[in-house]
Amino acid sequence: MNDSSWGAPPRAGSQAGYWGPNDHGAVPHGPVQGAAPAGPAYDAPEAQQTRPMPIVPDVPAHGGNQDDDRGAARLGGPLFRDETFRDATSHGGTFRNETSPAGTFRDETPSAQPPAAVPQNPEPMPDAPQPASAPQKKSAGRDLTAAIGVGVGLGAVIIASLFVVKAVFVGVIAVAVVVGLWELTSRLQERKGIKAPLVPLAVGGAAMVVAGYARGAEGAWVAMALTALAVLVWRMTEPPEGYLKDVTAGVFAAFYVPFLATFVAMMLTADDGALRVMTFLLLTVVSDTGAYAVGWRFGKHKLAPRISPGKTREGLLGAVSFAMVVGALCMEFVIEDGTWWQGLLLGLAVAVSATLGDLGESMIKRDLGIKDMGTLLPGHGGIMDRLDSLLPTAPVVWLLLVLFVGSG
Repeated sequence: MNDSSWGAPPRAGSQAGYWGPNDHGAVPHGPVQGAAPAGPAYDAPEAQQTRPMPIVPDVPAHGGNQDDDRGAARLGGPLFRDETFRDATSHGGTFRNETSPAGTFRDETPSAQPPAAVPQNPEPMPDAPQPASAPQKKSAGRDLTAAIGVGVGLGAVIIASLFVVKAVFVGVIAVAVVVGLWELTSRLQERKGIKAPLVPLAVGGAAMVVAGYARGAEGAWVAMALTALAVLVWRMTEPPEGYLKDVTAGVFAAFYVPFLATFVAMMLTADDGALRVMTFLLLTVVSDTGAYAVGWRFGKHKLAPRISPGKTREGLLGAVSFAMVVGALCMEFVIEDGTWWQGLLLGLAVAVSATLGDLGESMIKRDLGIKDMGTLLPGHGGIMDRLDSLLPTAPVVWLLLVLFVGSG
């Protein structure tokens, strides 16, 4: 092979296996193992065999200090791959597999790459310290600020209407009933295609509350029967398809919302009616609060995971404890002729009925595939989401108070 295959004539004093500047201007000085057969170029897979480079004494090219003369040959023998690589990169060159006149070599020296070709690693080193994640806190699931604000506002309206003019409070009950019926029938139609007639339900529901306040239980039952009849007749004005499910849902809505709410109006008719209603509301709110506080802090065992995964047995115990304590205080100091032990029973009954009422509406919402019945009350949902525990508790409290201290 002639020297022209290297791209430059050999330098004076160069030894076999050493060459001058390559195509990139690098001046390597050490033997490099792994070159291919002689020729201007080769494909790496074609290099089949190698033969060792003979050891040749070092002869300086210019007679000077061989450490200063980078063009001089170096000692043969052991390969200083790190120095060879450094010399090549210092001249900005790269190695190519080429063949010297003395033999062939395998290229075991890694080729230097331009800085731009070196891949960058944007990821942090494995041993780099990572910032500690903040501890996760339990979430209340709702906007507590909005919930508290709305609750205080509703409480102010109820207290003002309850202790000023009883008739005004009856109007508040009627409005709540109508809005609750609207939410319930709307969700039934949206999610299930059930068209419970709202007009007879709203008119009959409001009349039911007024009749219960004016005529007691007898008036409430009569109004309930007339409301159910009105639902049956009203639905006849539409095609018969779906008639049975529509009127069934209508009668259920009439019983579930206005009829149960009528017992609150009936409590109000007693001489201490305002105090009885206040006790009923206070016990229900305390029961819900105790269940929430204890369940959120200590709850581990699910009460009814298929219906309401958030409710726990510990929360139920909290509801019972809080309600019994407040019930004993109310019956001893608020309700005339009441005793503390009656308050314990009253509180226990309220905690159980409020929990069952909450689970009942949760069952309805799960069947409908919704979280809340409405969005009118920020932090609470809809009106029905606040009436869920109040509605089934009203007849329980009315009945126990009548048994303990009379209808008075």
